[in-house]
Amino acid sequence: MLRRHLTACMAIGLMLPPALLAQTAYYRHVVFDNSQQPDYYWNSTAQAVAPSTLEQKDWHLPVESSYFLSPPNALRLAWRSAPGGGWDAEIHLVNFPNRFPELSGTTLYFWVYAPQAIAATDLPELLLSDAREGLQVAEFPGSFTVPLPLGKYAGDIPAGKWLQLRVPMAALKSASVYDFHPERLQSIIFHQGRADGVAHTLIIDQVRVADEPPASEAAPPIAAPTQLTARGYDRHVLLRWEGADSARLAHYVIYRSMDGGAWTPIGIQLPGTHLYSDFLGRANARADYKVSAADWQNHESATTAAASAETHEMSDEELLTMLQEGAFHYYWEGAEPNSGLAHENMPGDDRIVATGASGFAIEALIVGVDRHFITREQGLERMERIVGFLEHAPRYHGAWSHYMNGPTGQTMPLFGMLDNGGDLVETSFMMQGLLTARQYFQGPGAREHDLYRHITALWEGVEWDWYRDNARSGFIYWHWSPQWGFQIHHPLIGFNETMVVYLLAIASPTHSVPADMYYSGWASQDKRALEYRQGWSGSSDGNHYANGTTYFGIKLDVGVGSGGPLFFTHYSFMGFDPHSLHDRYTRSYFENNRNIALINRAYCIANPKHFEGYGADAWGLTASDGPKGYATPAPDALNDTGTITLTGALASFPYTPEASMAALKHYYRDLGSQLWDIYGPRDAYNPSVNWVSPIYMGLNQAPIVAMVENYRTGLLWKNFMSNPEIALMLQKLDAAGKR
Repeated sequence: MLRRHLTACMAIGLMLPPALLAQTAYYRHVVFDNSQQPDYYWNSTAQAVAPSTLEQKDWHLPVESSYFLSPPNALRLAWRSAPGGGWDAEIHLVNFPNRFPELSGTTLYFWVYAPQAIAATDLPELLLSDAREGLQVAEFPGSFTVPLPLGKYAGDIPAGKWLQLRVPMAALKSASVYDFHPERLQSIIFHQGRADGVAHTLIIDQVRVADEPPASEAAPPIAAPTQLTARGYDRHVLLRWEGADSARLAHYVIYRSMDGGAWTPIGIQLPGTHLYSDFLGRANARADYKVSAADWQNHESATTAAASAETHEMSDEELLTMLQEGAFHYYWEGAEPNSGLAHENMPGDDRIVATGASGFAIEALIVGVDRHFITREQGLERMERIVGFLEHAPRYHGAWSHYMNGPTGQTMPLFGMLDNGGDLVETSFMMQGLLTARQYFQGPGAREHDLYRHITALWEGVEWDWYRDNARSGFIYWHWSPQWGFQIHHPLIGFNETMVVYLLAIASPTHSVPADMYYSGWASQDKRALEYRQGWSGSSDGNHYANGTTYFGIKLDVGVGSGGPLFFTHYSFMGFDPHSLHDRYTRSYFENNRNIALINRAYCIANPKHFEGYGADAWGLTASDGPKGYATPAPDALNDTGTITLTGALASFPYTPEASMAALKHYYRDLGSQLWDIYGPRDAYNPSVNWVSPIYMGLNQAPIVAMVENYRTGLLWKNFMSNPEIALMLQKLDAAGKR
């Protein structure tokens, strides 16, 4: 029954407009549409050599909010070129994690606007670079082109008129020892041309790469979106609409009227995404909205009928529901359509689904059903799709790979050639979600009974004992490949996020490991384990698994250094209730996790490295996107970089409810204009460098949904812990602890 129903669900899903595929096409063309930050553009650099001048803010290009084509802003290039000086301004491609940055097109397009006229001879020069360092090309095979006068493509620029410039990239010659590859374009660089000594300003918007359109008759008007709705929350309004995502669609344009005033364009939304979050910043604010569709010549469709909404002060309970619902939609509307699984990050590579993040997504899905964000029928359909996909995906002695191709199910070795087999940690996160769902979906219908049996078969098929490497091993190992075997040979050593592997391996009814491995592997005392733990924090505190040190007046029983990143207290405990676990080293993992969270917060209040933005309501150092890519911030000198990850405090609600609520209100009410979007709180921010993550991560949104629910009702803990195998495992673990 599940297979027949799954096939029908997959057929329905593949007929739906795949939002993320539309975004893949978008980011294969767009270099710049608008700036997430309101004052300067993060993905830019700007510098000048006296006596020339170039307007810049912290070495970045400033953002222009008065003149733009793609609301709400553009870039401002304001310079004065003097003899003996120089300047250059670089616009960099946004390189999203796990998305190959290959552009498609033969021509570079961008629009320019001059408040005062500029003669062609007074315009800067233009060159392109295919290296991420721009002009600072440091690594093979970076290349840059021969500078060309921008006036060659623009001519004289009149005042007060937008002009589109076209630069055929085939005509650009390399000025480097290596060939320039237009498809690898990384930076568009303007630099000093004729030194006329006059101040000039040029506004730049909608920078993209595309093929020249064929000569043809005028295209018909672009289809207008329909069925716009608006829903007001505490400080923001969420818009939804229906739209036809044709090949000609560049983006949707959102218009707002406040209190019956003039209509103003406030933002755009990408093709394939029919949601927009408008942060108004206060309660009791009323706004009207319209949405149009625009092509790349900025021809707009008719707008939708107006929709109205009003913000209103929300109670703490209502704020928690709002938080959970926002983050839940990352996994509901943002899921990969064929598998139903979660993407590693969005935007990103639309093929890649992450096994562990998808296990977390199942926990979020259960909350979505229980909170009536979706119906039970919808949740069941999604679970059938997920389970059907997992049954046919490659398994390696029962374990799935870290990453899979959503459309095909095949393993994707993202971390190199050796990573082409089973990943037991990711599998454990998936199994934690599946076992929670197995207990939750136990209604009287045949479909839920069928789902139970299929999940049980997946659970019983994981060969946990295989991942010991050999029968004498005291450790469980992370990876195994049919081609490379245990060559990675990464033992699982605690305390960190992988605890659930040992718990599930001991609990397995078919391929269990001895309970003594909890102490020989997870809490191992051998030299390798001591060095492994010390490597996390650079401290010997906790290198014997037991810690016992007091930080900020808080004693830590178990943990690396001052506790490590907060995801250690989240990933293994979204289903597994830490109240139920104790061992030789601590009487309660709930209390131990609470102390890790309290230490994390206390560290941020103390702020020994003096980063901007830290405080009692701004804390939560844990793994996330960062200004230099993925990182694992923690409350210690080695790992604290100034980046605050929102899930750190928000997924700690069971441990620190008052402090987590204060953080939620700060992130949302005070900083929501930058930190809140269509899938709730953004991944991370670093106020010391004015950086906000442009992505969402599958590993970070679901812990918010799940752990907030565990704080509110214990729903996921109750269901996971009701699995009979878990109770037997705890008995075995207690017995092992007494030996």
